[in-house]
Amino acid sequence: MQTPSTGKARWQGILLALVTVIIWSGNYVVAKGIATQIPPVSIAFYRWSLATLCIFPLALRQLPQVLFLLKHHKRYLFFTAVTGITIFNTLIYLAGHYTSAINLALIGTTAAPVFITVLSVIFLREKAGPYRVAGMTICLGGILFLLCGGDWHKLAVLHFGKGDLLMLISAFSFSVYSILVKKQPRGIPPAAFLFTVFACGTVMLLPFYLREISSSPAVQWQPHLLLTIVYLGIGNSVIGFFGWNVAIERLGASTTSLFANLIPVFSTLEAVIFLGEAFTIIHLLSGLIIVAGVLLANKKYGKQKSIAVSTNRN
Repeated sequence: MQTPSTGKARWQGILLALVTVIIWSGNYVVAKGIATQIPPVSIAFYRWSLATLCIFPLALRQLPQVLFLLKHHKRYLFFTAVTGITIFNTLIYLAGHYTSAINLALIGTTAAPVFITVLSVIFLREKAGPYRVAGMTICLGGILFLLCGGDWHKLAVLHFGKGDLLMLISAFSFSVYSILVKKQPRGIPPAAFLFTVFACGTVMLLPFYLREISSSPAVQWQPHLLLTIVYLGIGNSVIGFFGWNVAIERLGASTTSLFANLIPVFSTLEAVIFLGEAFTIIHLLSGLIIVAGVLLANKKYGKQKSIAVSTNRN
């Protein structure tokens, strides 16, 4: 496996991170459209069940060879599954019932990179140099500019309710998952790793799913709902998580997390294309600000930092 210190590995990580956030940006647009048609835990359960089934053939030959490693690292795999699968997206779908879209985007896209950077410095000994700090600050400014529509006074009316707190927990959960992925045990192939994490996370969702369907109206399945689950299960889950995990290996957890700041930009473009929403100068300016922040945060990628990260692998 290439190390983050090589130029080729760095550009591979950047490309994978970009593709992943483009895929993930549709999660908010699509899931919001079916929020009243499928309950939140059910969306998560169907999504991860499909993802587990899809990745099983890829992992089938690998699992017997690494069964001992999986058992040895069962505690690590449990927490990775809980944070990345059971909690993260489920709380996004749940929070959408209690808070506004602007709060969802604000908390989800700004809290996670901050959490990841802090956790990376503490647990992975990654160095948060001046370029990374400045880039993260610029990204935050661009997202705030987008969410307040260019009017900074609107930020004063934001408040944190039940949904906002759920999103904070979701962002922190994803941050812990990203740190855990960076500490992935050696010897476990990517397909076997993701299958195990997906399967464990789905099993832990099962009791909540059964409780939800026992107290909710039956889902009226239609073609667009099935296509949505396919998109979430294969695109957002299998392809997205493969790309994100490899990007973390190439770039480091905190640097990769900065690309998540591009999600509201891509979500805006998707809303224009698929929902017919207006594209304004605010969208253009905020997008340029966020892209500039991501580029600045990636400017300093020295060998010293890469060595510090790689020596902390299990």
